[in-house]
Order: sequence, then C-alpha cells, then structure tokens
Amino acid sequence: MKAIAEPRRRELLSLLRDDGAQSVGELSDKVVVTQQAVSLHLKVLEEAGLVEARKEGTRHIYAVKPEGFKPIQEFVAAFWSGHLSELKSTLERK
Repeated sequence: MKAIAEPRRRELLSLLRDDGAQSVGELSDKVVVTQQAVSLHLKVLEEAGLVEARKEGTRHIYAVKPEGFKPIQEFVAAFWSGHLSELKSTLERK
C-alpha cells in the first residue's frame, strides 16, 4: 500500500496497465519527471512485487505483475463482504 500511496507511482502503474510493458525511457517520455526518478519509482514498485522487469539488451522493460496486487485486492474486498451481506439481507427482507 505504501508503494502505491505516491501519485507518480500510481501514474506509472496506470501507464503500464494501459499501454503494456515499457522501458524506463518510454515511461519518462510520458511523465514530468526525470528518467532517474522513474527508475527509482519503478524500483520501489518492483520491491513491492507490483511490477517486474526483464532485460532486453541494455534496457530494462517493466510490466505490471498482476499477482502482486492480490494482497491489496484481498484487503479492499474485506471491507465489501460485510456490506454486501447486509445489502443481501435487506433486499431479501423486502
């Protein structure tokens, strides 16, 4: 959660989700920070298990790692389960 709390990292994740795997250079062309800053943000995301990198020659290509979002998804889903059960009970009573 801490890794995605930073707005620039969420922006990078959105770009990778929407446009697919990209290099640091490609990503830095689309955001208003330096290549070095993009690299640092991607390192945090990679350490959190949210993106993965593969090497192509001298470039690192980053992609979203969907399974890394499972803990976040489970955390958020826990808030919904109680509410959905309440809604179901209410609807069944009517």
